[in-house]
Amino acid sequence: MPTLANYTQFEGLHWETGTVRNYLDYCGVKAPHTGEPYSEALLMGISGGAVMGYFVFAYQGIDPHARILTRNTFDPMETMLQRLGAAQNVRQTASADRAVGNLVDTLEKGTPAIAWVDASSLPYDPQPYEFEIPHMLPVVVFGYDEESGQVSIADRARVPLNATTAQLAEARSKVKKFRHRIMTLEKPDADRIPEAVGAGIRDSIQLYTEKPPKGARHNFGFAAYQRWADALRKPKMRSSWEKEFPRGRKMYAGLESVFSDTHTYGKEGFAERDVFAAFLDEAAQILDRPGLREAAQQFRASALAWRDLGELLLPDDVPDWAEARKLMLENQQLFLMRGGEAFEKGKANAERLIAIRSRMEKAFPLTDGEVVSFRERIAEQVLKISAVEEQAVAAMKEAMA
Repeated sequence: MPTLANYTQFEGLHWETGTVRNYLDYCGVKAPHTGEPYSEALLMGISGGAVMGYFVFAYQGIDPHARILTRNTFDPMETMLQRLGAAQNVRQTASADRAVGNLVDTLEKGTPAIAWVDASSLPYDPQPYEFEIPHMLPVVVFGYDEESGQVSIADRARVPLNATTAQLAEARSKVKKFRHRIMTLEKPDADRIPEAVGAGIRDSIQLYTEKPPKGARHNFGFAAYQRWADALRKPKMRSSWEKEFPRGRKMYAGLESVFSDTHTYGKEGFAERDVFAAFLDEAAQILDRPGLREAAQQFRASALAWRDLGELLLPDDVPDWAEARKLMLENQQLFLMRGGEAFEKGKANAERLIAIRSRMEKAFPLTDGEVVSFRERIAEQVLKISAVEEQAVAAMKEAMA
């Protein structure tokens, strides 16, 4: 059965941009402005760039979550591929047997396949998924061996990952819209890169400063920073942290979820601001707009401010919280560098994280008064980040004028 023995592309980290980056690299596609493979930073910028999104979710039976969006989530993969002029060859079927045939046929032609899978159905990621709804995401499949029952996958790690053919079949079948879908790509149109880069920058500016394509304005951009700070500071406000994340387990769950979204979940760095900065440096070269380098410097400053926020959320002077921060970062690095080989250690860390959250029910480390001052410190840092990014967005606007 087919396995691409020369597949070595594992630099891409995020589902959409990392998957496309790895696929194009295997196909030998080079960016004209560097002569190197398309960088994930470039693809992230073209797909819509950095954003700020703030949401609160509270569902019966699970802990509440504060969700932070760090990149554009409005159809980023479709947007990226259309802007690049990379034609998509999609094969999809309702038949599980035909789905295997489509995958094997693609690999036998010497091309990896982009497949959509439910992340929680695969065996190599120890990340606990509290939501039981399927989470369909694209990965690169570069090997399928029916005789051994093994599949080779590139998915957010810098090493190859493995699953069984049965596990892959289950993961591919969870959601009708994406069921058994695979995709291959044509080479991007290099002449469209400048236009694509400019469109990505405009998307980012718009989501920071204007009403989003969908949803409430206060959930995005600088309005979202202000809303988050207000929710921390104003206990009587609707969806305040006093109401949604009161002292105890719920407050800890909110802190942990923010840290996960901005520091570990499908990414590396601090709220992906350093990734977007790298994109802006490339954009300055592609568009011959040196002012974008100033915006890049501001986003790097923002990355450091997000780093500081992470240390405020789960500080060293609260031992359980400091341990949780270190466990989440350790699990991120274990998965990045060792993949499924580190599963047992990652699972043990995940179980310890669950135990820490349970401890917060009866052993919460802050008094009522300390909670108020703690939330105030977080609000101050949130607004500090907002101020830095206001300068960054202003620099982007000026450079693109």
